[in-house]
Amino acid sequence: MGSLHLIEHPLVQHKLTLMRKKEASTNSFRRLLNELAMLMAYEVTRDMPMQDVDIETPLEKTRGKVIDGKKLVFVSILRAGTGILDGMLSVVPGARVGHIGLYRDPKTLTAVEYYFKMPHDMQDRDVVVVDPMLATGNSAIAAVERLKELHPKSIKFVCLLTCPEGVAAFQSAHPDVPIYTAAVDRQLNDHGYILPGLGDAGDRIFGTK
Repeated sequence: MGSLHLIEHPLVQHKLTLMRKKEASTNSFRRLLNELAMLMAYEVTRDMPMQDVDIETPLEKTRGKVIDGKKLVFVSILRAGTGILDGMLSVVPGARVGHIGLYRDPKTLTAVEYYFKMPHDMQDRDVVVVDPMLATGNSAIAAVERLKELHPKSIKFVCLLTCPEGVAAFQSAHPDVPIYTAAVDRQLNDHGYILPGLGDAGDRIFGTK
């Protein structure tokens, strides 16, 4: 099956614990998510290809290594993915951005697409899909399936939280796509929410209940 990368850096785990608290305000939750996304971006981009360029320091000419951010695409699964997207763009501001609008049917828990907008020339780009929760896996599976139609060079999936059911479903559908997460929680409840989780990420990001 596809690889699962658990990001256990102390700062990541510390901020995630603060986000889980039910008394965390919308402002606090949003700020912590932004900071946590920046930290996770370092791990997700660890193997990004580099190229040598000629530069001039204040003292002499030399060569240095740079990444081509324009070849990287962050794809946000709306609406909650926006919270991770902002933090990652702080680290790689040259990245392109795509959006997939999906909502979960409350009765069937299946993903329904309502928006899809990507940069051009996706076959030349590396894609990082972001969504705070990998719960049932339905939205993530649908998003990656849609992206594969554009034949990008590579795809990674990044979430704050997941659970054994979500990991199993995603890896069964897309064994070639690695998952990056800060925690694998205990289980799903009957309504498709992760336990112990942190509630509805979208509601907590945007202050909607």
